[in-house]
Amino acid sequence: MSHALIVIDVQNDFCPGGALAVAEGDAIVPGINGLMAEADAVVLTQDWHPAGHSSFASRHPGAEPFSLTEMPYGPQVLWPDHCIQGSAGAGFHPDLAVDAGQMVVRKGFRPAIDSYSAFFENDHKTPTGLEGYLRSREITELTMVGLATDFCVQYSALDAARLGFATAVRLDLCRAIDLDGSLAAARDAMRAAGVILSEG
Repeated sequence: MSHALIVIDVQNDFCPGGALAVAEGDAIVPGINGLMAEADAVVLTQDWHPAGHSSFASRHPGAEPFSLTEMPYGPQVLWPDHCIQGSAGAGFHPDLAVDAGQMVVRKGFRPAIDSYSAFFENDHKTPTGLEGYLRSREITELTMVGLATDFCVQYSALDAARLGFATAVRLDLCRAIDLDGSLAAARDAMRAAGVILSEG
């Protein structure tokens, strides 16, 4: 059985000082680096939005960041502008051991649709290519770490479980945004899907 570590969106804009900072987002980096040597494969994901992406509140006159809107593919949180392609904010945290990564999955680059999951856009249909890569490497077990627990980590873990991968999330190596109870809801949803949640 082969095992991959999936490192979700450990980028400058999601760390303290960034445009969409997650509290203590940088605190998980040393622990993630320490896990990399134990995995058969390391995959890094990277939010990679064009300027003016449809999920940005700035694209919707009068809309506040973190408000909810309806998109053709369903409900969408409107975010502050973040992880714009080629910007410093879209770069990986400088202490993250990116050289250990064997693949980088960039997501959210289609202007009209957001992408939380490492596997699919938010329509739950358009693939990123990660599943095919893992299958070709005969990887069956996944451990997920990164940012943020209640959005991109959760969506990635739920899709991984649905696709039949044995999936675990290291909660101690994730941090959450926690909008209106979203962290508790994410934990419940992941447990219900059979995802193993651990603190180390």
